[in-house]
Formats: sequence, C-alpha cells, structure tokens
Amino acid sequence: MAGQTGVYRGVSAEDRAAERRERLLEATLTVWADPGTRTTMTAVCAEAGLSERYFYESFRGLGDAQIAVLDRVAADIETAREVALASAGDDPAAAIRTAITSFVQLLVDDPRTGRVSIVEASAVPELRERRTALLRHFAHLAAESAALLLGGRESDPLHDEIVGLIFIGGLAELITAWLDGALEATPTELVDAASRSFIGLYAPGLLSR
Repeated sequence: MAGQTGVYRGVSAEDRAAERRERLLEATLTVWADPGTRTTMTAVCAEAGLSERYFYESFRGLGDAQIAVLDRVAADIETAREVALASAGDDPAAAIRTAITSFVQLLVDDPRTGRVSIVEASAVPELRERRTALLRHFAHLAAESAALLLGGRESDPLHDEIVGLIFIGGLAELITAWLDGALEATPTELVDAASRSFIGLYAPGLLSR
C-alpha cells in the first residue's frame, strides 16, 4: 500500500508519474507518425494504455504533448551532433560528414522522429511556430558548426545565419521527399548530398581539394 510518502511497491508517486509521462510521449510519437491513424488524445491514451485522467496529469492538451515530442526529437538530434563533433578528427570535411551522418542515422533507427518533426508538424497550425523556431535553432547550430570547423575562412555572422537557414530548409525538404518515398536514395547518398551542400555553401574551396 501507499504510505504518506506516496511510495507504492517500492516506487514513489513521482517516479510513477514520470513513467506514465514517458509512456504517453512514446504513444504520441507512435500515433502521430502513423498516417493511417487520426492523432487524438483518445488514440494516444489507447496506445499508452492509460486513461485521460493520466494524460492531463502530464499535459494540458494534445498540442502540449506534441510539442514535448518535438522538443525531445530536437534534443536527441542536438546530442547526436555534439557527440559526433566531439569524436571527429581534424579534417573539417570528415567532421561535417560525421555530424550529418549522426542525424540521418537517427532517422534510420526511428523513422517516426523525422516523420513527426519534419513532415507532420508542418500540417498542424498550432505547431508551426514551434517547428519554425526549431528549424531556426538548427540553422544557428549549422552556422556555429561552420565557424567551429571552418574557422580559417572569412565569415560574416549574418551571412552564416542566412546560409544556415538555406541549408536546414533544403535538408528538411530532402528528408521529407525521402520519408514520403518520392526520393529513392540510400542513407549514404543522403549524407553525401547534404555534406557536399554544407561545404558548398560555407566553404566551396574545400570541394576542389
């Protein structure tokens, strides 16, 4: 039985609530990524095996849960980028390829993440602002990566931010076409194209080496 501390069978109330939230996040990702299922709170709760009461324990509404999913996907992408850059060697082109490979690998490992963050989120008016903010955030990270990895070149912060938006926007369209099946390409081909695009935008001189 639960005591005054809220502990039940050795698990605290806070841990049980956190576990339910994880189940709901996973369920939101699964339902949202399935084009054959209408994304509703009822569908999410059914997928998670939890009642709506527990849904409201963690989220104010469906949009809140979807934003939490987007933020988690973004955090996973950023973590993968940081790990890739930390493990990269002194070759700028190789480091860029390693970072882009880490992103594509996330989509290969779990295609749901790309589907909801790049494709489905754009179709939900309430989420477009958050999606746009995340794309701009990654455009800034692209500019930051260029400054870090290609520091020997002349650069202008405003130009780098603009180029970052062009790169991220193009990458999003590339991934959308790939996920929709409109583009037949291997993950390696995607990485090759995106790496050349990044270098071509930020340091075209490297392509001729």
